[in-house]
Amino acid sequence: MDTARIKGPFKQATGAAKRAIGRITGNKKLEAKGRAETTQGHVQEAAGTAKDAVRDAGDKK
Repeated sequence: MDTARIKGPFKQATGAAKRAIGRITGNKKLEAKGRAETTQGHVQEAAGTAKDAVRDAGDKK
């Protein structure tokens, strides 16, 4: 399992927390930063999944 598949969801969770705190406090900058971090987490998780798929395909040959 690629480490990006582990780090991605963690980044999504921290981003969601920042976004929620920003929304509650009215801090638009923190809210935007959280949204960006959540998106980065999704991308990172997808990249890890793709790496695993390529690795698994190579192992089946």
